[in-house]
Amino acid sequence: MKKLFLISLLVYVPMFLFGAEYVVNSPDGRIAVTVSDENGTPQYEVKYDGKTFIGKSFLGLITDIGDFSRELMLNGSERKTINESYGLRNIKQSNINYSANEMICRFDKAGKQVMSVIFRVSDRDVAFRYTLNAPKGKFSCVIKEEKTSFDMPEGTTTFLCPQSKPMTGFAGTAPSYETRYACDEATGKNGWGFGYTFPCLFRNGDNGWTLISETGTDGDYCGCRLLGGPNGNYRIGFPMAEENNGWGDTSVQMALPGETPWRTITVGATLANVVETTVAWDLVKPKYSTEYKYEYGKGTWSWIIGMDSSCNFDEQRRYIDFAAAMGYRSVLIDALWDVQIGYGRIEELAKYGKQKGVGLYLWYNSNGAWNHAPQSPRGIMNDPIKRKEEMRWMKKTGILGIKVDFFGGDKQSTMQLYEQILTDANDNDLLVIFHGCTLPRGWERMYPNYAASEAVLASENLHFSQGFCDVEAHCGTIHPFIRNTVGSMDFGGSTLNKFYNANNKTGSRRVTTDVYALATAVLFQSAVQHFALAPNNLDDAPSWAIDFMKQVPTTWDEVRYIDGYPGRYAIMARRSGTKWYIAGINATGETMKKTLELPMFEGGETVSLYMNDKLVTAKISKKKTFSVSIPNNGGVVIVR
Repeated sequence: MKKLFLISLLVYVPMFLFGAEYVVNSPDGRIAVTVSDENGTPQYEVKYDGKTFIGKSFLGLITDIGDFSRELMLNGSERKTINESYGLRNIKQSNINYSANEMICRFDKAGKQVMSVIFRVSDRDVAFRYTLNAPKGKFSCVIKEEKTSFDMPEGTTTFLCPQSKPMTGFAGTAPSYETRYACDEATGKNGWGFGYTFPCLFRNGDNGWTLISETGTDGDYCGCRLLGGPNGNYRIGFPMAEENNGWGDTSVQMALPGETPWRTITVGATLANVVETTVAWDLVKPKYSTEYKYEYGKGTWSWIIGMDSSCNFDEQRRYIDFAAAMGYRSVLIDALWDVQIGYGRIEELAKYGKQKGVGLYLWYNSNGAWNHAPQSPRGIMNDPIKRKEEMRWMKKTGILGIKVDFFGGDKQSTMQLYEQILTDANDNDLLVIFHGCTLPRGWERMYPNYAASEAVLASENLHFSQGFCDVEAHCGTIHPFIRNTVGSMDFGGSTLNKFYNANNKTGSRRVTTDVYALATAVLFQSAVQHFALAPNNLDDAPSWAIDFMKQVPTTWDEVRYIDGYPGRYAIMARRSGTKWYIAGINATGETMKKTLELPMFEGGETVSLYMNDKLVTAKISKKKTFSVSIPNNGGVVIVR
């Protein structure tokens, strides 16, 4: 017996020493993913055009039924080609053809298959997820830790949003993905000590760009973050215990067999792949069907200019009249409507709005016992009995949708709450916007009535702080390349007021131009947009700006990267039907002159040009180029 054991050991150990190695390429051959089990540790690496974008990095899960991150053997793979087409009205592109090569890598431990890792590689993206088998007599497990890591090449610089310390910020509502991005920083940091929120952008020197995120997260998992370490190493982190005032576990409870959300890596020589990627939706499926046809569109809201005191009956009626004059779909009535207007008078406003062709969105506090935010209505969205009753009232009243705020955590229990709100809302013909919240992870496709999420340092900060107004353009040039690449972003901006105050004379002062406001209406993507416009803008804003804001779409058929650098400037193109919008903004500190290549236009074609705060007509050159001059804190829009 002892001799047999020694012989078996001698045969078994070299498998770890030398290891197996499998490679899967993108359809165009430019991306190569290598998976190995060197020394019994599952690993992967990513190359683009032969250059390393992700160095050898770890894979694996640690659970209560086993450690599936070491002493593993890569024992075979299955391969197939993925070709799928789908349509989605509420993301950056309406019709998507997704092609990828799939490789399923099987890992054994002690002679038994315990885990598989599914890789999908398209021409822009690498994605992978774990699947766990069900050992005999086991139908569930607890995932304590995910060992997934991302090793960045030497010289990489970062464009990252620090995760907040739990139970900090306004009324203990953090983390809520509302901190400022730090651009062009070296690796080796860990934010404010708590890692970074997804998505995360890296510049691989002159080789190109890498965007890391996740998709497919629902009530079966938690939302994750990225933890920074030395030597360019980053790894997946689970939520912190203190989030949501301690409510919920930091681990994940999983039924077996089970699978995790997808980890996504978008790579490219320029930012084009990052801007144009649809990987967040390519990998997921609708979780339920709906009998309703949800309508998106433009709207406005009083709170961003008038704050809490504006949530009264007379002012909301005035905003309904304003929305009707703009041809807008909706008005968002923000916090405290339940006490400052009341349910009965909300019903009156809903009837009045219906006569004008304007529907209502209503604000709610998500809070049960996980923060100290006093704004009401509260204690409803967290309670399934009260929530269902409230939503039945909203359906009867004709409310279009809800905006639910102040979540402050990424635990599995919080993900379940998001899903419960969405499913109950769908039962009552309600669209859902989340604020003070997590990043949407493929939710536009997963949940038919999901509209958008904030998950960004948004427009309210322009009202609160002159300092934020002073860096508005800088922040604006970041979002099209990071936050907005993976999900709808409810920013609530594009104000034409000179000041963030109802009198338009005092308060924090806007330093960006009117054309900047127009450009961000195109750059910032969300199928439902409540712009920060006010009734006085009909009289005090330029007519060409008002006309543009009346007509700008909120749903798009195509997006194309033109030029840009996060934190400096951003220029993109979006198409709605046959109409193209080219939008750019500048935060370089000086006037920026650019000659744009516009292959979507015809040479000699006449276009409308919004530049230097005026509207003129101009012509595209015969070579399909166009020269622009964008002032600092300004913008440009070209419309065909």
